[in-house]
Amino acid sequence: MTLTIRHNRERDLQPLSHLLTDSEELALVNPNAGHPFDPLEWREKWLGDLHDESFYILDAGGREVGFFALRVGAGPEIRHLTYVYVAEEARGGAGAELAGFVERAARDLGALTITLKCELDNGPALNAYLSAGYEEMSRRDGTATMRLDLD
Repeated sequence: MTLTIRHNRERDLQPLSHLLTDSEELALVNPNAGHPFDPLEWREKWLGDLHDESFYILDAGGREVGFFALRVGAGPEIRHLTYVYVAEEARGGAGAELAGFVERAARDLGALTITLKCELDNGPALNAYLSAGYEEMSRRDGTATMRLDLD
């Protein structure tokens, strides 16, 4: 499947509300968010910082099949990958493509480093990040904290 991304400059979360209709998947993407998905809550609480940037993953027909956000980390030169979601029909080999999209988007935002947290029981995601060059910094409470320095 050929995927592309589009920068969500308008901060439109309506497509994400159509992607995250399953409460179990929503809990995996953001365990602290209310159920069902509420675009207003996400805009105010989870992606409300003016420096947060989000992106939709699109299939060949231009349909939204995923989402990710890059929040400002410890400083503006660090971006923290969060709220990653890929619809089931777009999974299966999309990990490397997603990692490339994230890296390009972070570079475009002026980042020097990307950090993220990945559930240890999510083998496909963990393997995709490791294959993309992310370094595991620590493990705690079933989660790996990882980083990728951009050169």
